[in-house]
Amino acid sequence: MHDTWPLLEQIAFPPIRRGRLDTLQVNLGYRCNQSCVHCHVNAGPNRTEEMPSEVVDVVLAFLARKRVATLDITGGAPELNQHFRKLVRAARKMDVQVMDRCNLTVLEVPGQEDLAQFLACEEVEITASMPCYLEDNVDRQRGKGVFEGSLRGLQRLNKLGYGRADTGLVLNLVYNPQGPSLPPSQETLEADYKRVLGERYGIEFNRLYTLANMPIQRFGAILVSQGEFDRYIDLLRHAHLDANLEHVMCRNLISVDWRGYVYDCDFNQMLDLPLEHDRRERTHLSDLLDAEIAGKPIRVAGHCYGCTAGQGSSCGGALRKAAE
Repeated sequence: MHDTWPLLEQIAFPPIRRGRLDTLQVNLGYRCNQSCVHCHVNAGPNRTEEMPSEVVDVVLAFLARKRVATLDITGGAPELNQHFRKLVRAARKMDVQVMDRCNLTVLEVPGQEDLAQFLACEEVEITASMPCYLEDNVDRQRGKGVFEGSLRGLQRLNKLGYGRADTGLVLNLVYNPQGPSLPPSQETLEADYKRVLGERYGIEFNRLYTLANMPIQRFGAILVSQGEFDRYIDLLRHAHLDANLEHVMCRNLISVDWRGYVYDCDFNQMLDLPLEHDRRERTHLSDLLDAEIAGKPIRVAGHCYGCTAGQGSSCGGALRKAAE
C-alpha cells in the first residue's frame, strides 16, 4: 500500500490551536465486517487490533475526571470489540452522551442479534455509514449486498424508535463521495436521502452528514496508484476556506487509538502523528488525566485541507452550516 504521508508532510497548512475539550473519540479497534474503498482506517475482517479492558478503564477514568460531554466510539466496527458494551454502559451511567459510528450491517453479524436493542436501551446516538441511497453505488463502494443489509439495519432501528423526532433516539447517516471529488451541499443531499429512503423503503432518520474522503490509508493509496493524488490535493487546497478553521473537529476533540495513545484527530491517528504533549514521543491518555491541553498547537499537514475545503468536513458533517 502506498504511504501518502511523505507527500502530505510537504504541504503547508494554516496553524490552529485547540479549544475546550468537548468530545473524546475512541477507536476500539480496526476489525470490521466490511472493507470499504473509502475507508481511511484500512479496517477489515482480518485486522486483529482491539482495545483491551485495561485501556477501556483508562477511557472511563478520563471521562469521569475531565467531565467530557460526548464519547464518540469508532473503529473498525467498534461493536465487535468484546468490551464495547461495558464502555457504553459505564459512560451512560456518568450521563455522558455516547455516539456509536455504526456500519449497519454489523447488526446482522452472528452474536450481535440484540445489538440494536442494546443501543436503544442505553439511548446511544447512532451515526451510520450510508454512502448513497442507490444500491449500485453502495455495493460498489462497500461490497456486494451491503446496501440491502444496511436497509434491513435501518428498518430495524426505526422499529425501535430511532430516527423519529418524538423518541429522542437519534439516527444520523453519513455520506462519502464515490471518488476524488468534494461532497455536494449537505442540506440538499439530506432532502434527497429523506425523500428516496422514505418513499421507497419507509426509512426515517434525523440528519445526513457529508464527509470528504481523506487522502490517507486505503483511499490515499488508490489515489496514488491511479495518478489522482496531486489532482485531488489541488482540488482540496483551492476549495479551502479560512472560515472553516474555527470549526474543525480537532479544536474540541482528541482521538484515542486501541492502545490508549492520543492524537489530535482520527486522521492523524491513521497517519501515526501523535498529539504532542510535555515533549513525549507519544502521549497516553493516562498522561492527560491531570493535564491541560487547551490552547496547545494541533499537528497539521496537507490532509487537513480535507476538513476545510468547500462547505467543510468533520465527524459532525459539513462545517459551513454550523458556522452560520
